[in-house]
Amino acid sequence: MKPYVFIYCEGSDTKVAVVIKDKEGLKVIRTISVVLSHSESSSSQSDSLADFSMESIGDDISFDNIDSAAPSSGPDVKGGEFTTIAASLNDIKLNQATFVPVITEPAINYHIYEGARIEDKSKLIDIILKDILETKGFYISKDSIDCIDLNGGHTLAVFVEGEIPCVSLVNSLAGYNNRRFYTIGTIKSAEISLAYYVSKTTKFYPEDFSLIIYTGKEYSKLIFLEGQKLKHIGTTLDIGTQNLHTYDVYFSKILLEMENGGIPRLDNVILCGEDRSENLVLSFYGTFPEANVTELTFDNIDTSQLQDKAKKEISSFSIPVAAAVEYFDEQAKEYRGINILPRYIHENQKFLQFGWHSYAVMPLIFAATFYFTYHILANNKELASLDQEVNRLTILQQQNQELVNQINPIASRIANFDKTQAILDSATVGTEVWGNLLDGISTFVERRRNFWITNLEAAELSQDVAIKGYSLSRSALTEFADYSNSAILKNILYDPLRDKNAFSYILNFKLTNNRTGKDGSEN
Repeated sequence: MKPYVFIYCEGSDTKVAVVIKDKEGLKVIRTISVVLSHSESSSSQSDSLADFSMESIGDDISFDNIDSAAPSSGPDVKGGEFTTIAASLNDIKLNQATFVPVITEPAINYHIYEGARIEDKSKLIDIILKDILETKGFYISKDSIDCIDLNGGHTLAVFVEGEIPCVSLVNSLAGYNNRRFYTIGTIKSAEISLAYYVSKTTKFYPEDFSLIIYTGKEYSKLIFLEGQKLKHIGTTLDIGTQNLHTYDVYFSKILLEMENGGIPRLDNVILCGEDRSENLVLSFYGTFPEANVTELTFDNIDTSQLQDKAKKEISSFSIPVAAAVEYFDEQAKEYRGINILPRYIHENQKFLQFGWHSYAVMPLIFAATFYFTYHILANNKELASLDQEVNRLTILQQQNQELVNQINPIASRIANFDKTQAILDSATVGTEVWGNLLDGISTFVERRRNFWITNLEAAELSQDVAIKGYSLSRSALTEFADYSNSAILKNILYDPLRDKNAFSYILNFKLTNNRTGKDGSEN
């Protein structure tokens, strides 16, 4: 008989229910509870059978305020926990089994689409994906989302993102048992599965408001029904058997969720999970005196193969068992709930990771491999030849650079020689001009004994020459100015020397225009 393994992961608590189906119905043959912690692991296992009948659930379902934060749903699994799980499933043929992870927030997300319903589910999902992109700003792949109809014409979309811890646990268990993978049939929603099971197995009046309370070790879930239909899923509470100190906090959370979900009263309260104690029942009677408080039973489930202790604790496995009921009802076409199987999970479970068309192109792959290998080898040979040429040219470049380094100082010396030659040529021309000037002046002074020069200087930024001196005759100065065609007599001052009349003077003239002869005439 093919086994089906339903795994529910929430926080550090992992619950496993192994179910088979025969002609008599569903049978729970194994239950395992493991606390995934760093320091310890605990497990309890039992065997059972199950047989029950189911009825279809109504179409009208309503969800309000279900987008609140929830605790983590899958911590890291250590070696001890793997040993416990593997030992508990040792006699189960897991390679033939189908695994069904049952997940809750935050591994699963909800989105309410308020647009009109469309019969074509594929087109409806496309519209919902677009709505999620516009309202929440992120893209969800089509294989990671599913939806169900809500009352009032709305649609509830359920989707997953990224890695799913419960799926990772299944894959890790496969690796622990030296398997590449275990078959994962689908992924179910814990809240929707539990609501479906309660509405299927318990009859309420159409006007009744009912509360399903699932209490785990660390977290609790509040699910509200109106008649047989889902009305509201409350936020996951961080209250469980390990951290519940007073029920007052419990009831304040319930009242808050009733207000959020528009629940005016409670007519029925169904308890399941880890806590179904008398104190909890009495506390509900005290807070909601008109409510009928009952415990969720599994009378239609065959648990004959379970040990006595496991039978008493079957309510702790309400969610994986409820998911099993929903799964097999879907197989029988009696109900259609939430089913999600991301593409990466589906592809990972293939024996060969490609389709039939891939076989058709395999000869082309080998031909392409040979072709590219040949060209790669040919190109490698050409690259080796080019590398040798590059090395040769690099050595030649180094040699040429050495020659350039030797030529540069010589070229610099040649350039400096040209500059020196230009300076010397310029100095030669200037020497000739000054020589002619001084020769002419000395000739004039020699003929005029009453005329002498005390200072002769040239201006820095022009070709003017200034001559300063003394003369005993004013006419000699005029005659000297006429002696040079470019001379200009700037001033004459009376400046007696001892007992003689004398004049100081300043003469300016240009070297380039000066033309004098030794005889005192222009030439």
